[in-house]
Amino acid sequence: MSGKHFSVHEVGCCIKYFIFGFNIIFWLLGVAFLSVALWAWSEKGVLSNISSITDLGGFDPVWLFLVVGGVMFVLGFAGCIGALRENSFLLKFFSVFLGIIFFLELTAGVLAFVFKDWIKDQLKFFINNNIRAYRDDIDLQNLIDFTQDYWECCGAFGPEDWNLNIYFNCTDTNLSREKCGVPFSCCTKDPAEDVINTQCGYDIRAKGDNEQKMFIHTKGCVPQFEKWLQENLTVVAGIFIGIALLQIFGICLAQNLLSDIEAVRESW
Repeated sequence: MSGKHFSVHEVGCCIKYFIFGFNIIFWLLGVAFLSVALWAWSEKGVLSNISSITDLGGFDPVWLFLVVGGVMFVLGFAGCIGALRENSFLLKFFSVFLGIIFFLELTAGVLAFVFKDWIKDQLKFFINNNIRAYRDDIDLQNLIDFTQDYWECCGAFGPEDWNLNIYFNCTDTNLSREKCGVPFSCCTKDPAEDVINTQCGYDIRAKGDNEQKMFIHTKGCVPQFEKWLQENLTVVAGIFIGIALLQIFGICLAQNLLSDIEAVRESW
């Protein structure tokens, strides 16, 4: 009997389980981000009073965890189940959704380069809006303190921006002990001090400019961020390129697996 060879299409197991393993990591990270966000909200009582979400005048950092965690959870779930069950719909959803995210990131990068001045104004507005709500949310307060401490800055364009906050402004009607002051994160660090002096910024803006420079950072966070970006441009660009390549790689793998699944179905 003459031997006949039939072309039998098979789904690539390596690609299938690589996509599954790759996405299950992202799915678990998404679960972790969502868990942290929900825990933070429960600590602040938001889950028992949903209307309190709208009470905050500034940016609640928990939203960042929710959005990032939600996207990672959905994408990871679609990628895992789509690969494991060879589900064309979920794989197409994973591919298209990842492609949309990549396109949005690319568009945002181009727009940020073209409209640099507008972005700068929006960043100033964002920081000033958060300065107003500094004492309203502990997570927001920690975020601002970390930013000012890390970039050695104070306010959006200088310490005077803290006049926007009802506790730190210099008006006669302000009865707060923090009047005409700044948060401790604006203060210059003394290497000899092991314990942070949280009162180091009290009354500092009532003093002259030269005296202020001795105790607090007088540069704003917007110019300091621009300076940091210029100094670390290679690292930042490398991170964004790495993320973009990872997304393209994921799309290519999903499309490859899809073509294998369709070829198998056609051969039946």
